[in-house]
Amino acid sequence: MTRTFKSLFWGSCTALVAGCAVGKSESFIFTADLPPNFAYYAIAKYAPAEGETCTVTLDDNPYLGFNREWRTEYKSEHEIPIYRTVKGCRLVIYKIDLEINATYGKSRGDFSGDTTAIAIRKELGEQYKGTFDAAGESAINGQCQWSFRTIGPDRYITKLLECKKADAQGMVTKGRPVGAYTLDQLPGKTVRLNIKLADEEKPSIGDTWVKVPGGWKRCMGKSFEDQYAFCFGNYKDFSTFRMPDGKQCSIYPGCTE
Repeated sequence: MTRTFKSLFWGSCTALVAGCAVGKSESFIFTADLPPNFAYYAIAKYAPAEGETCTVTLDDNPYLGFNREWRTEYKSEHEIPIYRTVKGCRLVIYKIDLEINATYGKSRGDFSGDTTAIAIRKELGEQYKGTFDAAGESAINGQCQWSFRTIGPDRYITKLLECKKADAQGMVTKGRPVGAYTLDQLPGKTVRLNIKLADEEKPSIGDTWVKVPGGWKRCMGKSFEDQYAFCFGNYKDFSTFRMPDGKQCSIYPGCTE
């Protein structure tokens, strides 16, 4: 089934002509301050503006992707048009889907990520919409944390990334680091995704690692073939494991005691 996009609840505004340069009154800057080895991938989503009788489908490419090749061609700052014209249909932005990705090793599979989003509406309650400072910048604050576990008979370390919203003081709160703005807030402004990394990692699965001075030890379980290897009260028998680069270790993350 072909998905179509019909007119949403947007106010009128001068449309962009396809191929023309984006002006400050018709765009905003999205940027991100991320920890080392982090990158974001963004998809700006558009739908026909209010009053438009046209429709577009996914085959018409109504969305814009930024940092699709985030491993090799990453840019932290992008100018995002608020209005576009696709096949003669005037479109307006309504959402930005975001992936926050991070690598922890050299292999292509040594990465993890989490998702968040920015909602853009004609109207929002004051308690929901973001605010801008005197310089025209708004910050979406968050903190990401690594969790770790072992996989396979050699117990290789693999890691998962989880990102939560943070308040202005840096305290982690519930939910993901989402943002929300009205259309009239954005022209000529800057929205900044500000992500910190938690100081400590945590086990992905409870009762599988034991906290010791200098890090964590992996419970042996029944054997190396025991993939979950819960401790079940045995805090004396531990196993070695391998870091993503193949190094054999006995304590995480320092490797040796």
